[in-house]
Amino acid sequence: MDGQHDGQHDDTGDRTDPVAAGRSRSSARPGRTGPLRRTAMILAVLAVALTGTVLGVLAGGRVSTDIGPFRANLTLSPASDGGTTVDVPPLGALQLNSHDGPTHLTVRLGALDQGRTEALIDDPASISRASQSAVEDVRSGVMRLGLRTLASAVLVTLILAGLVFRDTRRTAWAGGLALLVTAGSLGTAAATLRPQAIEEPRYEGLLVNAPAIVGDARRIANDYTKYAEQLQRIVGNVSQLYTTVSALPVYEPAPGTTRVLHVSDMHLNPTGWQLIRTVVEQFGIDVVIDTGDITDWGSEPEASFVGSISLLKKPYVFIRGNHDSGRTGAAVARQPNAIVLNNSTTTVAGLTIAGIGDPRFTPDKNTSPAGSGLTKQVADQVIGAGEQLAATVRRSPQPVNIALVHDPASAGPLAGTCPLVLAGHTHARQISKLPQAPGQQPTTLMVEGSTGGAGLRGLEGEKPTPLSMSVLYFDQQKMLQAYDDITVGGTGQSQVTLERHVVETPASGAPAPVTPTPTR
Repeated sequence: MDGQHDGQHDDTGDRTDPVAAGRSRSSARPGRTGPLRRTAMILAVLAVALTGTVLGVLAGGRVSTDIGPFRANLTLSPASDGGTTVDVPPLGALQLNSHDGPTHLTVRLGALDQGRTEALIDDPASISRASQSAVEDVRSGVMRLGLRTLASAVLVTLILAGLVFRDTRRTAWAGGLALLVTAGSLGTAAATLRPQAIEEPRYEGLLVNAPAIVGDARRIANDYTKYAEQLQRIVGNVSQLYTTVSALPVYEPAPGTTRVLHVSDMHLNPTGWQLIRTVVEQFGIDVVIDTGDITDWGSEPEASFVGSISLLKKPYVFIRGNHDSGRTGAAVARQPNAIVLNNSTTTVAGLTIAGIGDPRFTPDKNTSPAGSGLTKQVADQVIGAGEQLAATVRRSPQPVNIALVHDPASAGPLAGTCPLVLAGHTHARQISKLPQAPGQQPTTLMVEGSTGGAGLRGLEGEKPTPLSMSVLYFDQQKMLQAYDDITVGGTGQSQVTLERHVVETPASGAPAPVTPTPTR
């Protein structure tokens, strides 16, 4: 019995021990896994919060704002060293060491607003006001950008956490962490802001050459301010000048006279537009001819500069210069009164005009050696353009009255094909005769100076580049009868002069020395 009892006792012990052991293990498991589980959950909340913050900043950290006449896009992005990038496509960028922290600000300048740009041109005092308001524009844009970024980071994090955890408390924790991280990053950037960083930019792209191109920025700004203050006096002087010369008995335009205004090499100087409008109105201009370089770099933001063409309400015949890109030509062509010629002809106000754009696009002479001198390569290009246009002129069903090239080096092949060739490029006014072969009609080459005073480039020297334009008078047979050379003193000067030249023998053209052009 004792043996049986002992055996039964052993069997019972064997049956109950696993259960007891199981209870023991189950009661001990929470003690070991609890901290690990909480740590894993905290890490998961933190990971979701950081991921949501980054996604929210990338998705919503952007606003559009007006900075002066520009439309700009402001963007915040996560970064390790902060700073600001001012992107000026396609010229390059300015890198500013503006702040510390894990946020990087990118300011991308877009197109010029035509209305605000015209207001600056028409009212010189508004230039000073715009420079003052630009700081407030930037500050307001950055504030809106910060609030939008904060809201976007928190919202995206809450949505992501709700999808991952499906738990209100954990979602709230993730949203709170996103708020803390984003606000802390923005606060760090604000606390470490260095406004003086704008005085020490680092240039990238074509803007590497900006200091050499525009010289001392402060001096140029001061000079341009003086120029803007003189604008009304300049315009008034042009009006007075017209009143005087219109009474001169030397040359009285006949009723059927066609008046052409020749401008060239504006190089983004907005002052030129006001002068052009004044001359168009005062002199009764029928057609405006522009022989190129209306812009400086041919970039997309510069394309808005050509919007003032439509304000002239007169036909505007244009050819591209070596500073004008295809995009510039397209922007001019979109103006309702503009005609862009590229190895083609047009008839305007009874004048048949042929023109060809410059074969080069060399806005930066340092990075485009082919555009910085009359090398063999350049000679082949510009003379080739002249040869193409000469062939087009010869094929024209109507006799061509005026041919347009940007570089006067392209004019040689046009000798004998038409009576007058207009050009620019050199920023210096010049008139000459092209070498004439036996039996050919004489051809006069008239090179215009810079109607924009060569833009900012004209501010580099001690003596500012004057603004130049010419009014050409054609009789009913479309022969040049006379021309007025108008010159306006450069930046900071308001002197206006006009020289009237009467062509005694229109069939022979204006008296001028025969000057050979470059050959191959």
